[in-house]
Amino acid sequence: MVRNSYLLRAFFIFIIAIIYNVIISLSLNDLSWIWTWFVLLTAAISLFKTWPLLKTPRFFRILLGIIILILNEIILSILLPYEGDSNLFGLFFHILYHNINQDPILTFFPFFLFGTLIGDTIFHTLFVNQNEEDKKRAFGHNFLIPSILCGIFLIAFGILLNFPRFLMRRSFSWAIYSIGIDVVLISIFLIFEVFEIIRPHKSYKFLFYYSYYSLTIYLAHNFLYFLFFQQLNVINIWFFIAGAFIFMGILLRIIFKTWEGKASIKVHIGKLSLGYALKVEENLHKRHNKINIQ
Repeated sequence: MVRNSYLLRAFFIFIIAIIYNVIISLSLNDLSWIWTWFVLLTAAISLFKTWPLLKTPRFFRILLGIIILILNEIILSILLPYEGDSNLFGLFFHILYHNINQDPILTFFPFFLFGTLIGDTIFHTLFVNQNEEDKKRAFGHNFLIPSILCGIFLIAFGILLNFPRFLMRRSFSWAIYSIGIDVVLISIFLIFEVFEIIRPHKSYKFLFYYSYYSLTIYLAHNFLYFLFFQQLNVINIWFFIAGAFIFMGILLRIIFKTWEGKASIKVHIGKLSLGYALKVEENLHKRHNKINIQ
């Protein structure tokens, strides 16, 4: 049932991603954009690809993620000259990298894969130990120290690997130090929560709204493109980002108090996935009982 719910969730996100891409392609009057690696499509395909890997050893997933990052650089260097060409290599480029400025699957799937490692480690560290003191001790030794050291190493390695051009997005060096930054930030946030430096139920409420309505926000934020079109530069954009973030947080708080889960697409996807998974399970039980009776 868990597997079916997981795969159904991936399927629903995939459908939303294709609908989103269709709308973009129609607005651009270019049907080739129907298959474009916006983050929703990348997330859906990553979910499909990750399920069979969840039971594999952590070392295997680390190795697989590294191999994909290296292969991505090789494949991209081969296919990039054929971007837009109407031949086999052009087709492969379109499938794997259209649009290169978005979130191509081979570039971002390793991030998703390494995320499962962090999730596994957090689960075995925080939820296996029931005693609070043992939990905090295990968190420090088994997760916090290794993750921060690993993150700092990845940041330094990524920067030095392609200095001073390490800031080029989607390059190999960018992927390495970005993973390092993600690991360090997650570790820092968990320090606040595990050691209760900040009470999560009160102080994190503002961030909770962004998580609860994440998919809704992603789909709705596109309207900001038309609101600020050709009005922002490298300086004033930060003021608009801060203002939009605060305004959205207040608005989401009002929405949560008024409609709660009714306004969250992610919540509806979760309910639909679980509901269909339960129906599949019920049908299987009915069929099994019918066979036993016969």
